[in-house]
Parts: sequence; structure tokens; C-alpha cells
Amino acid sequence: MRQIIIQGRGGQGAQTAGNLLAAAFFAQGLQVQCFASYGGARRGTPVSSFLRVDERPIRVRCDIERADAILCFDASLLEGKLLACASEQTLIVVNSARGAAHFAAALPGRRILPIDGLGLARAHGLGRIVNSALLGALACTLGAPALDVLERTLVAMSPRLHDENIAAVQGGWHAAQALLQEASR
Repeated sequence: MRQIIIQGRGGQGAQTAGNLLAAAFFAQGLQVQCFASYGGARRGTPVSSFLRVDERPIRVRCDIERADAILCFDASLLEGKLLACASEQTLIVVNSARGAAHFAAALPGRRILPIDGLGLARAHGLGRIVNSALLGALACTLGAPALDVLERTLVAMSPRLHDENIAAVQGGWHAAQALLQEASR
């Protein structure tokens, strides 16, 4: 079973990203469990979306205590409770224009992949809406869901800006792919 935490702030789209990712995994024929947790129900407070994905029915009904992957919409949230859910093997994709060296120094021993989701979103006409770009990066690093499945899910579930969302998810995918290739050298 794969366990994923998506952490953001109210209004950034973390819950929407969790729902989109769950729908994409389900479209690939996998079993999915998705639930969210809100701090104060207002813009700017921490919001978490939790996903479990497996080939078999998921019977676990507790919080995720040890994540396989974390998608963090705001680098300032990479602390305390969120990092307590991460082991040395946990892959952390974080929305940041800072390079991998910054995170290696700030959080040694962690597998952190910084993706400039805001830059990608703006470049593809989405303004500050970073979830498509970050979902593309996370899917690339996990090896699932497949890019075409994620694109179809975005089109089916996004009310508008289909071309922009597809371009952003592809941009995130390719940015992550380039960083992974660079790290493997």
C-alpha cells in the first residue's frame, strides 16, 4: 500500500489536488482511500489531504503515521508534525523556487525534490494555482499515475482552463524528470 500526504494552506488547492490524484489512481484501476483534515476552516491555515492507494481493498481507517510520499504546497510547512510522518525513504516534493542544495542543508537526510510550482503555474496561464504542476511532479517521482491518465482526470474534473492545466501538469512532470536525472548522475 502506498500512503501519500498532501499539505498546504487553505486556498492553495491541497484538498483539490488530493481528490484529483485519488481519481487518477482510481481511473488506473487501483483502490483508493482519500480524506482531508483542516485546521481552522479559513484561508491560510494548514490543510492536509491523505491518500492510500493499493491494488487490494483498503481496510485501514486511521491517520497516516508514516508516509511514502509527501507533496508540500508551502515550504514553510516542512517542519514538526509533517516531518514526523516522514522516514529517510519518504519522498518529499515541495513547491519552492529554491534548489535542492538549500533543502539538503536545511533538512539533511531527507529526500526532497523542490519544484517551482508557482513559476510553472504562471508560465502556463494559471496564476497562483499550483496544484496541476505539483501533481505532475509528484506523479513523475512516484511513477504513477501515468501522465495521460492524470491529464484525462484533470480535464474531466477541472471546470475550465483545460489546456493550461494540461500544460502545467506536463511542465511539473518534466521538471521532476530533469531533477531526478540530474540527481542520479
